[in-house]
Amino acid sequence: MKQKYMILKNNEKNELIIREFAELDKEILSFLCEERYSGDAIKAAMAQGRTSLLRALRTHNMYPPGLYMEKIMEAVKAMYDPQHPEAESAGADIFFDDMDYLTRDSREPEILEEIIDEETDDLDELLDDDIEDDFDEKDTIDPLNSPLKIADDDVLDIEDDI
Repeated sequence: MKQKYMILKNNEKNELIIREFAELDKEILSFLCEERYSGDAIKAAMAQGRTSLLRALRTHNMYPPGLYMEKIMEAVKAMYDPQHPEAESAGADIFFDDMDYLTRDSREPEILEEIIDEETDDLDELLDDDIEDDFDEKDTIDPLNSPLKIADDDVLDIEDDI
C-alpha cells in the first residue's frame, strides 16, 4: 500500500498539522486522517528527546509504523530547527510504499557456535535410552465411575440420520 503524510506548520495558529493519505484505489490517494498539534507541545517534546516526540506525534487515530515515524520525526525536527529558519515555513510531503520494505534483501541470521554447542549437550541427555522402569504392571487403572449412563436404545445409527 502506498501512503503519503503531509506535514504542515501553521505559524499563525502555532500548530503542526499532519495529514495521512493512502492508496485505497489504484493510483488514487484518499484522505484518511488529520491531526493537529500545539506548536508549544511539539517544541517541548523535542526538548525532552526522541521518545517524547514519538509519543507526542502518535495518536489514537494516527499511529504510523516505526519506519515511517523516523522520517516524519526528521521532517518535524527540520521545521522547528532554529538554525534553519527557511525550513520553518515550509511543509513536507513524505511518500511510503510498502513494497519497498517487503522487497529489501534480508540478512541471513547470525548463528553463534556457543549456543549450538550448549543445545547439543541438552539434546543428548534427552535422547538417552537409560530409562528406569518404575512402573508396576500389577497396578492397573481403576475404571472411572461416571454419573452419566448411556442407554442401549440411544445408540445412534448413521444411516438413520441421513
